[in-house]
Amino acid sequence: MENVKHFLQGLQLDSQCGSTVLVTGATACLAGALVLLARTVDGRRAAGRKIQKAKKLREDGLLRANQAVLHYKQSHPKMDSALVLSLSMDELTEKLQGDLLTPEDVFYSYMEKALSVDKKLNCCTAILLESFDQLKTLDPNKRGPLYGVPVSIKDNIAYKNYDSTCGLLTNVDHPAKSDSVIVEVLKRQGAIPFVKTNVPQGLLSYECSNVIYGQTVNPHNLQKTSGGSSGGEGALIGGGGSLLGIGSDIGGSIRIPAAFCGFCALKPTAGRLSSRGVSSASPGQKSVRSSPGPMAKDVDSLALCMQALLCDHMFDLDPTVPPVSFNVQTYRSSKPLRIGYIESDCLTQATPSMIRSMREVKALLEQAGHTLVPYTPPKMNYAFELIVKGILADGAYTLLQNLKGGPLDPCLKIQVRPYYLPIWLKKTLSFLLKPLSPRGSFLLESITGVGSIPKLWKQHAAVEEYIQETLAEWRKCNMDVLLCPMFGPAFNLTYCSRLSFPLSFTAIYNLLNFPAGVVPVSTVTAEDEDELRHYRGYFQDHWDKLFQKAVSGGQGLPMAVQCVAPPWQDELCLRFMKEVEELVKQSRK
Repeated sequence: MENVKHFLQGLQLDSQCGSTVLVTGATACLAGALVLLARTVDGRRAAGRKIQKAKKLREDGLLRANQAVLHYKQSHPKMDSALVLSLSMDELTEKLQGDLLTPEDVFYSYMEKALSVDKKLNCCTAILLESFDQLKTLDPNKRGPLYGVPVSIKDNIAYKNYDSTCGLLTNVDHPAKSDSVIVEVLKRQGAIPFVKTNVPQGLLSYECSNVIYGQTVNPHNLQKTSGGSSGGEGALIGGGGSLLGIGSDIGGSIRIPAAFCGFCALKPTAGRLSSRGVSSASPGQKSVRSSPGPMAKDVDSLALCMQALLCDHMFDLDPTVPPVSFNVQTYRSSKPLRIGYIESDCLTQATPSMIRSMREVKALLEQAGHTLVPYTPPKMNYAFELIVKGILADGAYTLLQNLKGGPLDPCLKIQVRPYYLPIWLKKTLSFLLKPLSPRGSFLLESITGVGSIPKLWKQHAAVEEYIQETLAEWRKCNMDVLLCPMFGPAFNLTYCSRLSFPLSFTAIYNLLNFPAGVVPVSTVTAEDEDELRHYRGYFQDHWDKLFQKAVSGGQGLPMAVQCVAPPWQDELCLRFMKEVEELVKQSRK
């Protein structure tokens, strides 16, 4: 009995201890939850304060610039801004070099216009107030080819004492310690960088919206996107607030905004221009190369910019850039070209306006004496897999790390959500989806990343092999250059994050590292819109239906084509673009 008594007392004691442990555990869990909640609240408040600080800094810059413009106009009542803004780059530089226009009149005309365009489209992230001081120190005895030309630069291009946010909260209040090489060379050549322009959050999107500065919209239709990731440049130049801009391109980020907003742009061969001081979405990623490049109203402006940048000063500042100056002879050549052409890449069916634009340009080129030959890009499904796996080789780890510390922009949510899933779940869902949605299965498998260093090496080897296979096809067709579609018109807002497949039209040339440019050639007609109603796509699935909705309501919007050349033949690419531009102008007359 005594043993039973002790046993029962032990049970009672254990019960009391267990209750104490349970209470203590519950208290600890509650305390942990409260700490976590407090940290979350504090984090949100800190994020809010950062956003407000960045916005206030921008607003202060806009206000000071506006006051400076008003003061200059009052003291120079004869300034003819309308005349300045109507001039092409060639006309403007000629008048500046010949003292028929002052750099001050040009600068304040474009500053005023940029402020006006920004108010409507929300395209600027910072006014570079140092530009007012640079204007005063321009040396008329040292006139570079861009003397007195205001130039806008994308947010991720370093300018001393200004943030390169890349649309990320984590980069706010981390100003650059020095100018990027491109900015240094622009200044040396007489140009005046005067504004920084908006980008999507994290740069890996062709929308243009972030939680710091908000959404940028299209100058031709406020319900349409300006494109991305150089979307602020697209809106500003398309709206007339800049004559020349510098963007960067990893999958179409220069070409898409230019095409959506109706002007010319070039993605040069990666490595032709210095990338020092140009922030990347995924530094260290080598499969799909990013490249800075010019964006402007016409092809001659792009050529002048390339000619100015490809100088000894750039080669000295960045010895990794091949010291090869701009080949003016190639750019000005009139030799007939043998041109390959494609109407589709077999992944996304071209819209009626895309096909019509391509066929019209093809006919003009043939009438001008050029030879057009059909071309089919090899293994596009495989190439697109290489592109996605290359850009997201780390399984989107770098992007997700960069997105920490702040809210996610609504335009990015649908695109980014699958990135957070565990790799095993992505692979399982990909397997289960394959019979039901082949393209959905493909996307989930592609965003898992490469998985290991040996597989990364295999990825790099596969890219090199694909480049050689493509070059062999070009030789087989005996092609000088390639004419191909540029997807469009500009998408309705928020559709970009849901549609990755159209990027195959542009990203393929980042994978190949071929120079590629866009030239606006027409606008969407009522007939195009009527035909779009019957659009079905190659797969007639969710993404084909989304693409049809994305481009709907585009009547009157710009349409462009892409011009492509082999690696390092950037001057040939520009020469081809110039040919297309001139033929389109003549046909309109």
